[in-house]
Amino acid sequence: MLSTYKTHHNSLYNNLVHLSRNLFFYKKILLKDTFETRINLIFFHLSIVMNIFKSRKTEFPQYLFDNIFQNIEYNMRELGYGDVTVNKQMKNLTRIFYDILLKFNNDKNKNVTLNKKLITDYFDFSDKDDQLITELANYLDEFYKFCFELNEDIMIKGQINFRE
Repeated sequence: MLSTYKTHHNSLYNNLVHLSRNLFFYKKILLKDTFETRINLIFFHLSIVMNIFKSRKTEFPQYLFDNIFQNIEYNMRELGYGDVTVNKQMKNLTRIFYDILLKFNNDKNKNVTLNKKLITDYFDFSDKDDQLITELANYLDEFYKFCFELNEDIMIKGQINFRE
């Protein structure tokens, strides 16, 4: 079945892309600026948003979830990946996203705790970069706290104006 592409649902995706391009990640945390790094940053941010919806016992809109993955697929095609590669990569990216989503821990005090293994599983750090891993975990914790204060409609509309 063919899916229809609705550009008017892109605001959350566009905001997640904007967040993943924050120079903080590349200048201060020293992450490599690659397609995979940006996708993983999108997944970490999206996982936080979805965990907030879950903690409020509100369902995250399926059409937004579908739209985000559809945008990723379109971007891969624009980068020149072929059909077979895109299908393999999308299957792998979906697995990665669910792994990140399921390993987030949040509590009723509006805190999110990430084990360092989750961060090092998806970002390239050496053993000596414990300080950088901690800074990335703190950033994600602050993002969680910021988003927790937002209304669901604001998050759905992609109006997450978080600044590190």
